[in-house]
Amino acid sequence: METKNIPVMIYTEATPNPQTLKFVLNRPLLPNDFIDLENIEEAEKSPFAKMLFSMDGVTGVFISNNFVTITKNNKLIWQELIIPFKNAIKDFLQSGQSVLAEDFVKPQRQKNNEISENDSDVEAKIKGVLEKYVKPGVEMDGGSITFSSFNHGRLVVQLRGSCNGCPSSMVTLKQGIESLMKRFVPEVQEVVSE
Repeated sequence: METKNIPVMIYTEATPNPQTLKFVLNRPLLPNDFIDLENIEEAEKSPFAKMLFSMDGVTGVFISNNFVTITKNNKLIWQELIIPFKNAIKDFLQSGQSVLAEDFVKPQRQKNNEISENDSDVEAKIKGVLEKYVKPGVEMDGGSITFSSFNHGRLVVQLRGSCNGCPSSMVTLKQGIESLMKRFVPEVQEVVSE
């Protein structure tokens, strides 16, 4: 579908993390994928993220599906930033530039939930539950959750986007995600974040 001639529509959603805001668009940015960038150096091969990092106060950019979650420093307030961010995002997308350069490579620290042939049956089951039941809810809050490791009943996950550093993420992790994982995968005894 050609999206060039469709006007860019953006609305914002609050996230549980007061330092992040989710900007939802009417067009895809990274369908079925995400990138989490922590500084302008990591954004070198993403013209979109580089543009966002050049704006005052930006400390993190998380791009996924049809949204971008922006993390700001705590010295600035969102009410002063929303309109400039919306305008910058709209201008960038209407210019026709690519979100990522063709030679973009994700930072090594980022994991995914893809099942590999080296995964045990339990690890494959965990990744399936994360992908089907947990990830959609976490994405609604402007973040992402991925499998990191599983050893002796302890599941380690990686939280990105608005979930990274969020004051309520540990409560969600323990009360929501851990109980869900225990129900679907009895071998899981504990869930912790990297």
